Amino acid sequence: MSHDARPVTIVMIEDDEGHARLIEKNIRRAGVNNEIVPFSNGTEALVHLFGVDGSGEVSAGRHLLILLDLNLPDMTGVDILARIKGNAHLKRSPVVVLTTTDDSREIQRCYDLGANVYITKPVNYEGFANATRQLGLFFSVIQVPETM
Repeated sequence: MSHDARPVTIVMIEDDEGHARLIEKNIRRAGVNNEIVPFSNGTEALVHLFGVDGSGEVSAGRHLLILLDLNLPDMTGVDILARIKGNAHLKRSPVVVLTTTDDSREIQRCYDLGANVYITKPVNYEGFANATRQLGLFFSVIQVPETM
């Protein structure tokens, strides 16, 4: 029984609708057909990821790839990143940080907290495809169960 055959769900936390659409378009162009669950603020995303009780147990057994914008209306992406990487159920989920800044200190802080890849917006297709490949997830994310 391989439990890794479950498809990866992409959780996108991005408040700018234009960017969200662009990111989704780039994901599709990169050949990734996985489900994308979009959130436009941190509060709703945290409930999805950590459950109402905040324990994160709701994500045990989920295969997630998290796309995280740093500048959200209700909290900073850095706080969300720290919570994800500090949670037993979520810390192994890869996080791709999306941001409009190229401030090296902020980038370093994200890597220190455990971000896997950092992409500066506006996201272009090349940058996105490279990031997905860097994650080494490129092929694992797009695996589709064999149809008999």
